[in-house]
Amino acid sequence: MSSFYHETQTVFGTHKNPILQWIFSIDHKRIALLYMGVMFTLFFFAVGAALTMRAELFSPGSQFLEPQTYNQLFTFHGVTMIFLFIVPGIAAALGNFILPLMLGARDLSFPRLNLLSWWLYILGVVTGLSSLVTGYGFADTGWTFYAPYSIRTDAHVLSTLSAAFILGLSSILTGINFVVTIHRLRAPGMSFFKMPLFVWGLYATAWIQVLATPVIGITLLLVILERTLGVGIFDPTKGGDPILYEHLFWIYSHPAVYLMILPGFGIVSEVLPVFTRRTIFGYHSIAISSASIAGIGYLVWGHHMFTSGMSDTARIIFSFLTFLVAVPTGVKIFDWVATLYKGSIILATPMLWILGSIINFTIGGLTGVTLGALGADIHLHDTYFVVAHFHYTILGGVIFMFIGGLHYWYPKITGKMYDEVRGRIAFILMFIGFNTLWFPMFLAGYLGNPRRYFDYLPAFTPFHQIAGIGAIFVALGLMLIVYNFYRGLKNGKEAGPNPWRGTTLEWHIPSPPPLENFSKIPYVDFEPYEYKEGEPLVQFDENFRRVH
Repeated sequence: MSSFYHETQTVFGTHKNPILQWIFSIDHKRIALLYMGVMFTLFFFAVGAALTMRAELFSPGSQFLEPQTYNQLFTFHGVTMIFLFIVPGIAAALGNFILPLMLGARDLSFPRLNLLSWWLYILGVVTGLSSLVTGYGFADTGWTFYAPYSIRTDAHVLSTLSAAFILGLSSILTGINFVVTIHRLRAPGMSFFKMPLFVWGLYATAWIQVLATPVIGITLLLVILERTLGVGIFDPTKGGDPILYEHLFWIYSHPAVYLMILPGFGIVSEVLPVFTRRTIFGYHSIAISSASIAGIGYLVWGHHMFTSGMSDTARIIFSFLTFLVAVPTGVKIFDWVATLYKGSIILATPMLWILGSIINFTIGGLTGVTLGALGADIHLHDTYFVVAHFHYTILGGVIFMFIGGLHYWYPKITGKMYDEVRGRIAFILMFIGFNTLWFPMFLAGYLGNPRRYFDYLPAFTPFHQIAGIGAIFVALGLMLIVYNFYRGLKNGKEAGPNPWRGTTLEWHIPSPPPLENFSKIPYVDFEPYEYKEGEPLVQFDENFRRVH
């Protein structure tokens, strides 16, 4: 095993205790692995909650859950998935590990701030889950905490609100660290348009973290003040305005969707050129579209509120902007498909996940445009159509991309290879299971099945039972992924520095990377995706000098 697992830098110097070496490490790679360990533990708890709800919904009527328990369960699922897994997700985990390697840097700009971000994340996790341990039960508001219900409910909402506030602070610090690192620590010669596209995705994400997250932090703090001090900001009985809460919440939460997806887009743009053995099509348009999505994404929050009450003029403007934000996303998909055209496609496990994510996300994006149309949204609002759209975007898109990135960089992170056959079987189970689970919900929602309900009319039974079967396949696929990664770590063959024959800088150093990544900072006088006759055009010798 590489020295990376045995050497570290900590805020207090050298520790002999291995636990203290990890939790006080300022090495970006160890902090990334700490994020991954906690995040995926919480992810599987959230998946367990989802499977429990799906079992309850297999037949109409009460099976084994009470309505209040069901409400708390879907709140736990939503809060855990959104605030504890997907929002920090790719950026805090893979971004922390890969960003300095791609830039040719030895660490992030502020290693101690990076460690503080992780500790704030842990504080948020503990705060959010404390009500489960103390016996108060979880919040029952859903992950949106809509007022005035979040102000009046007897459920234990304060700990969940406080946790989201703390997690927001962690996210802001991570965003600041990434922005400064990208501006100040790029390798000599690496201009902005020589950066890998994953870095572009993280850069756009970081600005959303810095600029949008304070809005949700202030909003949640106002709800905490309402519950504790009785100030009437959102409570209509005290002169407050609950619609104001919706505006403030979605001003953050719609950009947060792009905060989740932009790093995933970056992963797609990394994997495609490697497994087509060709330069990516439209590098500049993909890079600029990431910044465009981040910018336009601030302006479209109102499409969540077409049925909440706003002027017809505002509805038309928000509908237009919703269609507009689809344009740079469509540019990316066009460029990805063009990269595949006449490429030497290698259907390795990472490539399968990326192709599956493009298919799923395209369905999610097209149904999102449907919801952006005023007439359609009035009919489909608060139905399972919206839930299916959201899961096609986030689970079928973001999480598929995340898993694809984990498979792609697994050899770099661990120095070992997983089993390709098991990896492909896991993808097939997940892809079939996911579409069997969520596509029927489009039909159920179109026919009027409302979301968030503990029960449903018997006419919707076939849709929920088909979805229940799909959920079993998803669970099997996830378990096989975990088993495959575990077996790879224990018994996998040595990966070497560049098993995929990638072109970006992380593939030119040992796997796993040593403590400070680079023995010598490289000079970058080449594009990030240069292939010639299917082989990487750029090579380095053992002293990290470019071989011409």
